[in-house]
Amino acid sequence: MWVVYALLSALFAALTAIFSKIGVAGISSNLATAIRTVVILVLVWGIVLAKGEQRELGVVSKHSLFFLIISGIATGLSWLFYFKALQIGEVSKVAPVDKLSVALVIVLSALFLGEPMTTKTWLGAGLIVAGTLVLTWK
Repeated sequence: MWVVYALLSALFAALTAIFSKIGVAGISSNLATAIRTVVILVLVWGIVLAKGEQRELGVVSKHSLFFLIISGIATGLSWLFYFKALQIGEVSKVAPVDKLSVALVIVLSALFLGEPMTTKTWLGAGLIVAGTLVLTWK
């Protein structure tokens, strides 16, 4: 089932790039990010409240909270830089560079989470990097 969710994530990420490129035209990339963030905040909290999951707030550990906070900071910075890149660059080049995060995640997951690095994993990461280089080559 995780594959279905991952494919849906990829679909919506692609739509995000297209819609964001159109939406950021003519306004500050920071303002565009702020508007997007408010929409996400309302959407996700609406889902949490509708499912009654807010009751779980009391069991969130300090450890989890700390890492969720720094994850949120990283997400915010990622979005700010992404929107600025979209504003001044071509979406067909910005999005592939942004997706270099996949190759970075592979390396970082081995370093920090101890996930296995196989030849197949290295090859996949290398192909992502190579594909990005091909797509952004002038």
